[in-house]
Amino acid sequence: MPKIELIMPRMGESIMEATILSWMKQVGDDVSADETILEIATDKVDSEIPSPVDGKIVELLYAENDVVEVGKAIAIIETDQAAPSLPPAASSEQQAPAASPASEAAAPTETAAPAEAVPHVPIPSTANAAETKIGITGDRFYSPLVRNIAQQHQVSQAQLDAIAGTGANGRVTKRDILQYIESGQAQPSGIPAAPTVQTVSSSISAPASPTPVSASLSGGDEIIEMDRMRQLIANHMVKSKQTSPHVTSFVEVDVTPIVNWRNKIKSSFQQKYGQKITYTPIIIESVIKAIHDFPMVNISVDGNKIIKKKNINIGMATAMNSGNLIVPVIKQADRQSLLGLTQQVNDLADRARNNKLKPEEIQDGTFTITNVGTFGNVMGTPIINQPQVAIMAVGAIRKKPAVIETPQGDFIGIRHMMFLSLSYDHRVVDGFLGGSFLKRTAEYLESFDEGRSL
Repeated sequence: MPKIELIMPRMGESIMEATILSWMKQVGDDVSADETILEIATDKVDSEIPSPVDGKIVELLYAENDVVEVGKAIAIIETDQAAPSLPPAASSEQQAPAASPASEAAAPTETAAPAEAVPHVPIPSTANAAETKIGITGDRFYSPLVRNIAQQHQVSQAQLDAIAGTGANGRVTKRDILQYIESGQAQPSGIPAAPTVQTVSSSISAPASPTPVSASLSGGDEIIEMDRMRQLIANHMVKSKQTSPHVTSFVEVDVTPIVNWRNKIKSSFQQKYGQKITYTPIIIESVIKAIHDFPMVNISVDGNKIIKKKNINIGMATAMNSGNLIVPVIKQADRQSLLGLTQQVNDLADRARNNKLKPEEIQDGTFTITNVGTFGNVMGTPIINQPQVAIMAVGAIRKKPAVIETPQGDFIGIRHMMFLSLSYDHRVVDGFLGGSFLKRTAEYLESFDEGRSL
């Protein structure tokens, strides 16, 4: 009977590894297609991994609490079915950065290959796996997600240890800690919610970085270890700068018609549709129109090849309660109405803040928007979210005096003004394309119909 490998899936563009929380099936167990085999966790989500076929588990390649790099085989399933047909890892719609030869050479073999060839669909790796277990206190394991929730709500280690876990081997699940917090038993420890202060030697392998620079420490300084999500973000940002020569262009936009329209209809919009209308879906709508005009900003790069994306999948950077950022993605955003975009924006932002996003909802973005105006900033120079080639920052909307041109002459008036900035990969997006795309987005915003009906 043929055998197939169950592969650790890619859980997001900045996620390089996941922790096995529990095996729901053991060696010798029969499984059906889409039946859950194991539960895994990253710093962003917990997720159940289903079987791709009907069959029997013949080998588990990792134990519970092991950290496994994406793309690695984690179990062998014997089946009488043909191996499932899956898209190649480097397809045009789901592109992951290819591993460098050095990292391929450095990756150790996890287990001896079975005598019989086992088919699987490899997923390129973008970072070395952390060869260590995480989140273990004494004999008890805590997933990264549970630790993040505990940190956000200032649940002390002693309080965490006292929670009766309902997971395998008494593990505390996301549901357990949320119920504990909602019950009012969690009392702030008086210590700010921050990563544990430790000595210089870390129990978690940080991503490899170029020649480390020694920091000068005084007696009152603290050494604060980055949590795992911050390490992943840091590695993702550094890699983006090393990969793409960044150029940033700016334009100032008169959004007075949009502000007036929103102020006029926001109450009736919420009453009619049950949704709050913000500026974000309106901006996304204009970006989509500009992408249709300049599709070469909706691409990715694979070596010397340019992959032109069929779909327009808009990522929207969202601040989590922990202070970290996550980028949920509106898939096929160009097929959505303004109401549909509003519903998606509100839903994804709410679930992002509450750690309830599904893995597929943070994957496959083709263009990203980040709102620096949320923090009162008027402009920013964002870092490209690889493997994309452009990212737009939206600044705060402010009232300013501006020159208004009319057939009767020019005059000064008070207008609602906003800066847009576009960072783009100068390998494939030159100044003409980047600047033209940004200007066209601004033109769509400025020509917004103030008399638009709901």
